[in-house]
Amino acid sequence: MTRRKKRSAKSKPVKSVTTKWGRFWRWTIYSILFFMLVMLVWTLYLDVQVRKKFEGKKWALPARVYAQPLELYQGLSLTPDLFEQELKALGYGLSGDIRQPGQAKKRVSSFSSSIEYQVHSRGFVFWDKTESSQMFRVTIANGQVVSLVDQASADLPLVRMEPQEIGGFYPANQEDRLLVKLTDLPPILGETLLAVEDKHFLEHHGVSPMAILRAAWVNLSHGGVRQGGSTITQQLVKNFYLSNEQSILQRKIPEAIMAVLLEIHYSKAEILETYVNEVFLGQSGPRAIHGFGLAAQHYFRRPISELNVQQVALLVGLAKGASYYNPWRHPERAKERRNLVLGVMLAEQLITEEQFKTARTTPLGVVADASASTTTYPAFMDLVKRQLKQDYREEDLRSEGLRIFTSFSPTLQRQAEATLVARLQQMESRIKEKNTQAAIVVTSVGSGEVLALVGDKNPRFEGYNRALDARRQMGSLMKPFVYLAALEIPQMYNLMTTISDDPVEYQSGGQKWEPQNYDKVSHGNLPLIEALANSFNQSTARLGMTLGLSKVVKAVRKAGYTGEMKELPSLLLGAQEMTPFEVAGIYHTLAADGVHVPLHAIREVLTADGQPLKRYPLELEQQFSAESIFQLQYALHQVTTMGTGRSAAIQLPADLRVAGKTGTTNDQRDSWFAGFSGEHLAVVWMGNDDNSVTPFSGASGALQIWVDFMKKIPTRSLNQEPPPGVVFDWLDRETGNLSAENCKGATWVPIVEEFKPLQTADCELVEGGWFRGIFN
Repeated sequence: MTRRKKRSAKSKPVKSVTTKWGRFWRWTIYSILFFMLVMLVWTLYLDVQVRKKFEGKKWALPARVYAQPLELYQGLSLTPDLFEQELKALGYGLSGDIRQPGQAKKRVSSFSSSIEYQVHSRGFVFWDKTESSQMFRVTIANGQVVSLVDQASADLPLVRMEPQEIGGFYPANQEDRLLVKLTDLPPILGETLLAVEDKHFLEHHGVSPMAILRAAWVNLSHGGVRQGGSTITQQLVKNFYLSNEQSILQRKIPEAIMAVLLEIHYSKAEILETYVNEVFLGQSGPRAIHGFGLAAQHYFRRPISELNVQQVALLVGLAKGASYYNPWRHPERAKERRNLVLGVMLAEQLITEEQFKTARTTPLGVVADASASTTTYPAFMDLVKRQLKQDYREEDLRSEGLRIFTSFSPTLQRQAEATLVARLQQMESRIKEKNTQAAIVVTSVGSGEVLALVGDKNPRFEGYNRALDARRQMGSLMKPFVYLAALEIPQMYNLMTTISDDPVEYQSGGQKWEPQNYDKVSHGNLPLIEALANSFNQSTARLGMTLGLSKVVKAVRKAGYTGEMKELPSLLLGAQEMTPFEVAGIYHTLAADGVHVPLHAIREVLTADGQPLKRYPLELEQQFSAESIFQLQYALHQVTTMGTGRSAAIQLPADLRVAGKTGTTNDQRDSWFAGFSGEHLAVVWMGNDDNSVTPFSGASGALQIWVDFMKKIPTRSLNQEPPPGVVFDWLDRETGNLSAENCKGATWVPIVEEFKPLQTADCELVEGGWFRGIFN
């Protein structure tokens, strides 16, 4: 018994140890199984996330906004300087040889003043048709296109250049990209990218253990991070799915798993194409530049298909760190990186020794830094956005990749900006005043399309848009509508109808209203045309009150103004507040022969795949008679030759007939000029944002900017042919009756034939008829 008990006592530790090891292995197996189950569930979750995003809508694509294309045809008003500006803006290089689209060659004739350009256009998918890439020759002489032919010297009726992209509406994350397919890439770009970023991309399955070990050895040898071991697939996962805010452990493990999953589900071509469009390659203000397609435009202003060897090397080099190798901020660093990539290209036999030597000594060749703004033309883009919001949701503009074609003219915009900035600087230096602001609105006469818009004396400023938002008193810009209201009653009024410019006094709201002329002088009885041309306040107020304020208000309404208007006597002399854009709207009706067309900036909107969404047809409405409008235009022409705007006639070409009206408010707080040719209307405003006094009248301020602008643009003269029912005749200045050419006071003016005076004025003959054409 005793011996048996001892044996039993000794066996207990053996059983206890066995039990402990059994529990250990059992829990180890359970843990492994649980870990494997968790990893399986996690992997399945990651698999769902990978496929959901990769197969769905990968990116929120911004809406892209395009200017109107330059349309070349024989007879087009165009100068060599303006054409070369257009070529430069589109990224065309003027070189000795033309080897591919996007290049041009210039030849100056030794026998004449003509200049011939040979151009290889890129082609473009427009809203109405696809313009193919083509070679053509255009000859410019004496300010117009005199020849437009193809390579076989056959006449071309029209060549439409591709439009400039002037901005976009970007997603909330401010990412921008221009999607490209692998087939769009120059072969050397794809090969270089793989050689530099992932040499074994076609061999591995998402993760390359050898690359990781090699990178670890290099980094340990140098005591710091010198080389990465991530494959292109891993880089895509990191950029496409994961956040940089995650820790290394949190990011690297799912990165490796998702990289393998991507390789399981998708082809190498699909992965590489997504990477090419996803990789971060730069910054433009708050806008992030993603993908090689947009980077080619951002750095070189040309399509990716036109990149040369050194440009390809720079873009591939930027994939390692676009901010660190920023070619504008760190040009030497960027050049060193580019040349390193060129060395890889040489080692991989992608380029020849000669190409390598040439490319490595070539300057970076990037365009001017565009990083200060998300758009080059913020004031115009503001208008586009406001008009689009009438038909489209904000989220659609920022994510659906819409293609928006506008009426914007880069040529006219450049001229408007240059003239405003230069003239304003000149004026400010003379008066030692730095607070003056200005705005310009330019439209096409007849179509109502907005061609150019400047909302600040700094044209790149993206804040307060004075062209659209600065509501200021109109001053004398209101007066033409007073006279138009009168001319709409042809049986009572014509340009030679006599009105009094003696002092006037009216009661308004219990207060006395007693306007005075600008020169503080009364001018007695005078014809309507003289009162308007010289912008006399007393005669205008008398005429307006005789007609009735309601008739004047009605005329402004018919011209297109929809805002609030109070029927007060001060309205007649411009107490009404309007923005420059609103002024342009009503003056466009005067310029367009009395036809009202709402001002608009948008021509067409297409989906990302080119399907039309909405057309913006012209909405025409004849609001005033052709007879009254022609007479008013004639009178406004006298403003620019004999009246308050007569300095225009001195500065503009003698053969350019224009019309317009100066505007000055009390104490010269606002300086205005609204004027038009037969082709272009431009409204200029100058003033201080705090509405303080300025030293500028309409004639000394805004008119000078307007004249500078009109001198620089190709434009057509105002029509001089009267419409049916209107004739020119000699009328007497004193009585308004019929007169004759050599009679004293005889004035040659248009008049509605049906209502010509029946009486003839006494004629005092004047030798040579020196009054002939005094207002012609």
